Amino acid sequence: MRKIFVLSVITFLTLLIIGCNNIDPVVQPEPSVTLDDEVNDFVWKGLNSWYNWQSNVPNLADTKDDNLEEYITFLNGFSDPESLFGSLLYEAGNTDRFSWFIDDYVVQSQQFQGISKSFGFRLQAVLINTNNDIIFYVRYVAPNSPASNAGIKRGDIFNAIDGIVLNESNYDALASKLSNDSVTLSFVSESGRKLTFIQDKTITAIELAENPVHFKKVFNNINGKKVGYLVYNAFRSSYNDELNDAFAFLKGENIDELVLDLRLNGGGSVLTSAYLASMIYANAGTDKFADLKFNSKHTNQNGAYDFENTLNVYDVNGINTSEEGINRLTKISQLYVLTSSSTASASEMIINGLKAFIPVKVIGTTTYGKNVGSITLYDSSSSDYTNVASANSTHKNAMQPIVFQIFNKLGQSDYTQGFSPDIEIKEWNFWNNILPFGDENEVILKGALDDIRGIATKSISSSIYDNMKILDVSQFEHKFEKEMYIDHDFFNN
Repeated sequence: MRKIFVLSVITFLTLLIIGCNNIDPVVQPEPSVTLDDEVNDFVWKGLNSWYNWQSNVPNLADTKDDNLEEYITFLNGFSDPESLFGSLLYEAGNTDRFSWFIDDYVVQSQQFQGISKSFGFRLQAVLINTNNDIIFYVRYVAPNSPASNAGIKRGDIFNAIDGIVLNESNYDALASKLSNDSVTLSFVSESGRKLTFIQDKTITAIELAENPVHFKKVFNNINGKKVGYLVYNAFRSSYNDELNDAFAFLKGENIDELVLDLRLNGGGSVLTSAYLASMIYANAGTDKFADLKFNSKHTNQNGAYDFENTLNVYDVNGINTSEEGINRLTKISQLYVLTSSSTASASEMIINGLKAFIPVKVIGTTTYGKNVGSITLYDSSSSDYTNVASANSTHKNAMQPIVFQIFNKLGQSDYTQGFSPDIEIKEWNFWNNILPFGDENEVILKGALDDIRGIATKSISSSIYDNMKILDVSQFEHKFEKEMYIDHDFFNN
């Protein structure tokens, strides 16, 4: 009887299991609301999958779309996809200053490679005295640009835009005119706190492709050493070969020291940053340069960027066109980096990554403080939003959210407040004497060269004028200029 009872129980449980397996899955009823904009669905699902702080944002919880009607109602509560995107960013302590919504990913891709409509210069605003006088000085001019063709050069000063003199109450609004197709700038000279008008120059923006490998030079006798100097303004993968060519020149000169000028370099490609490190570090082999860590949904993407012996050459569309050997310096045992508040992301990655191997001396002002990076997400659910080729063809919206944090070989990543300089020198304090790149007396470069000479250089600032103040200009903030992004090859390897 016991055997029959046991068999009966087993038979009952078997039938129960079979019966349960045959139960139809619960199907949500059709929602009574319809989605106003399908891009909103892409925004939420892309961020839910990839966003670095997904677990910290309640409205990105995995349960948010369990009830389809409530989910659609939530999405419909936003006037446009960009508003939804902004509402989903992690705001605690101003943590995410970096993610942004993309209106046109084709235009964005071009901007990543330095192609944009531009006058071809970079500026800095300074309040120069107690009389409320404000000037802009030119930090950089791109070759063959409208600014260059108008004879504008680094160190030039202007104090009026379209005939309106700058002051503390109007300078930020007037700077918006620098986004126009054409602008007139009133250039001045300075003597004893007084500004004297020189001439007006009108320039018209054009589509410009800027080579970030801006300037190179070798100083042949700095305390008996050959010192290489390189001004590098962005980690643009389509210029990997130009960067490698610059190091072929420096290597051929057999330099003993390297001064890397990253004052205008807001970042760019993580892979290009690894290539640059591989050009600098004499003992680079297959060691780890940097570690990338993603959120808990993408731990399979966690990976390292090692030092490389070869590099990929890309065209402006991100297509790998060839490969070439890296031109590595052989005598560099330390690195000098010139910095400013514009030095960010992939530039800071160079400092953080190489300091695990060699001394890195920072000269200038504190860097921006960005230890996280992004990828471009497209409306392509079949590829988990990473493949532009399969993106929804009805729109060109995309997202550039933060999706990873970067660490060096020692696990260090604590520079959200930027890297403080070993020798602080504020370029803007010398606004009336900004010298060309490569001039031995240019104030920030001189700080590095003097250190190599063995001259004890203290942090310095100009004492010419009191009450000077550097001014931030919102119109100068282009999100992509402080980016650190992964090339598509990262996901393919």
